[in-house]
Order: sequence, then C-alpha cells, then structure tokens
Amino acid sequence: MAEHTSSSITIEAAPADVMGVIADFARYPDWTGEVKEAEVLATDAQGRAEQVRLVMDAGAIKDDQVLGYTWTGENEVSWTLVKSQMLRSLDGSYILKPAGAGSTEVTYQLTVDVKIPMLGMIKRKAEKVIIDRALAGLKKRVESGK
Repeated sequence: MAEHTSSSITIEAAPADVMGVIADFARYPDWTGEVKEAEVLATDAQGRAEQVRLVMDAGAIKDDQVLGYTWTGENEVSWTLVKSQMLRSLDGSYILKPAGAGSTEVTYQLTVDVKIPMLGMIKRKAEKVIIDRALAGLKKRVESGK
C-alpha cells in the first residue's frame, strides 16, 4: 500500500454537522480555496454523492478530475480517483469521531500520485499542505455556522 499523509483537527460541532458540510459539494468553492467548481455527477440511494467532478486550481497544479465516493455509516467518507488530467491516483478519507462536549475529531488521510515525476518527500509535503488547508477551511466553515 502506498504511503499516505494524515492529520486531525477538533471542530466545535457535532459529527452530523461536520459531515453535512463535507457532503455539500456545491459549496466547496466557498470554503476550500483550491476547488473552483464542484458538480455532483451521480448519487446513491440515500442521495449522497457517488461521483463528483472537481475543477481544481492549486497554483502550479490545475486539474479537472472526477472522484468516486464511498460512504461508511454516518461518520466516514472515502474517495478515489476516477479520472484526471494531472493525477495517476488519489485516495482520501474523512473519519469523524465524537470528541465530547459537542465537538468532533476529524481525521483526513490522503495519498496522491501525480503523472509528472516528483520526489516522495516533496509529494508528502504537498499532501500535508492540502490536508492542513482543507481541515482549517472545514473547521472555519463548520464553526461559522454557514
């Protein structure tokens, strides 16, 4: 299995509220920074996204990608790359755990493989930046109550 990068943050909200923001793909451009467009292409029987097209702009890396989503219970979602211009693979997940007093510990794991050659150390640093920005944006969005 490829090495992944992982980080966690505590958000002052219930897991259901956090997952509500994670599952609201249409609003990603409002809080993620790198996502410029998000379009749900397919949903499951519960109405949750199964495939999502994302237009990304992370400075030097711009991409139009489709991700496939798998929902495990109420507190976990994972995704894998379906197609991309820049990436060979992308696997990630959000795992939510109640942290007491109405807060939630959110763990984000990410593994990315780009089509262009890149040193493993640089790739992991890029993964860490993506994760840290995503968690900070998620925390801000959830705690602002928007």
